[in-house]
Amino acid sequence: MAKEKNKEKEPTRLKTVGRRDVIKGLATVPFMGAFAAAWFRKNSVERQLKNSLLEVINLTSEPVELASSTGNAKPLRLGIIGFGIRGRQLLRASGFAEPKWIDDAIAANTENKLNTSYEDFMKQENLNVMIAGVCDVFDIHAEEAILTGSNVNREGTKGKMTAAPKRYRTYKELIASPDIDAVIIATPDHWHATMAIEAARMGKHVYVEKPMTWTVPETYELVKAVKESNIVFQLGHQGRQTESYTRAREAFQKNVLGKITLVEVCTNRNDPNGAWVYDIHPKAGPQNIDWQQFLGAAPYHDFSLERFFRWRCWWDYSTGLNGDLLTHEYDSINQILEVGIPDSVVASGGIYFFKDGRTVPDVQQVVMEFPERDLTLLYSASLASDRQRGKVIMGHDANMEVSDRLVIKADPQSTVYREKIQNGTIDPQVPIYSYTPGKKGIDGMASATEQYFASRGLLYTYRKGMRVDTTFLHLREWINCIRAGIQPSCNIDQGFEEAITAHMATIALREGRKVCWDRDKQQIV
Repeated sequence: MAKEKNKEKEPTRLKTVGRRDVIKGLATVPFMGAFAAAWFRKNSVERQLKNSLLEVINLTSEPVELASSTGNAKPLRLGIIGFGIRGRQLLRASGFAEPKWIDDAIAANTENKLNTSYEDFMKQENLNVMIAGVCDVFDIHAEEAILTGSNVNREGTKGKMTAAPKRYRTYKELIASPDIDAVIIATPDHWHATMAIEAARMGKHVYVEKPMTWTVPETYELVKAVKESNIVFQLGHQGRQTESYTRAREAFQKNVLGKITLVEVCTNRNDPNGAWVYDIHPKAGPQNIDWQQFLGAAPYHDFSLERFFRWRCWWDYSTGLNGDLLTHEYDSINQILEVGIPDSVVASGGIYFFKDGRTVPDVQQVVMEFPERDLTLLYSASLASDRQRGKVIMGHDANMEVSDRLVIKADPQSTVYREKIQNGTIDPQVPIYSYTPGKKGIDGMASATEQYFASRGLLYTYRKGMRVDTTFLHLREWINCIRAGIQPSCNIDQGFEEAITAHMATIALREGRKVCWDRDKQQIV
């Protein structure tokens, strides 16, 4: 199920490698004009760059995308299960926003011109889909989902709504309906695999939020169901659409960094929302929440509004930092470096700040070893500090910092770049390569949590110079693949690697031991 990874090749040693060679290695399409090329040919000018900022280079190449094929095709009939925070974002990315959100977005733009959420949404391509069904165990959320699915014209509260999607009282009824072609699953973690497995068996295409699974056994069961049904499956790692990650992958494939031995990724947040202390709806109660359906396979507990709205804080329903945030960081590195499942994982952490009855840690460290690659991946997280550290990929010849932007600097002790460093052509303190997207819209973000995700390229990326919602791109890819009959970028094989890696980290943390992956048996030991 998890494909074996080839051992990383030793970097090719060149007699003289300069910045021009780096640029050649990175470029798959022309990105330097005649003026820039002539400028680099002037050796006397090149030498004057010593101790000064090297030119910032923005590649014009973009990720290869499957063209939309809506044409005269009938609208794809979507059903959404779960209309909480993420469910709303997913419907918006599908082209359907709550009328009140439209009002608020217009008002936000009037107050702050840097907040272009409304403009970005209105420019979003029509995917030729319809919301045919909704399901949520909280009546108020279900009613809001119905209204959102009716807002085909993308209008505010005074706008004209169209035919309303059907509300299904249980996910089983929605999945079994002949009026549903594909399902979006945006429920608490403990429901992801259960619903995805049943949908696959019913022949429904699946887009499921990360993490892919709640337990190890259901991971194998879901893979089996997807493979046997031949549905189109997409796991919700929208970072697969982030342009800086694509460029980072290209740099790795061109061996710009040399031999990579250490990678550091992190999570840093310092606000209640970022620590999953979500707002509790003032009108919520046992009269409008189907508590038993919410619990599902989770351990029994008396009705609790706190647990219902802040479910991420308990292992009973959540996968903690590993499933929520480590998976994003791991998937980005797997996308860039193709590391696959680690051979071993150790983890530690605890509840050090939020003494609110939660059972999942708010501080955690995870160390993953990939001996065939001579590589270690470190993950460090705190929900009580906002000090940003980013993703750093460290090679013998250069290091790469990846977020919504990309910066590569030569290592002072590089073998490949040694001559150019010594003669002053390359200064290790300044980038030899960088990509910086336009960011004014991101600067207009309101909440700390939004800015956290934006800085990691998980809210927006850029296509042809325009800011685009990465979730929209990820959903569009899934929908286009359904129409083309092919698998998308974060398919079941990528999902298997994500799920197993996250489970290894959770087991290592909760059992306080080193956890290993048996590649022959395809089992965690």
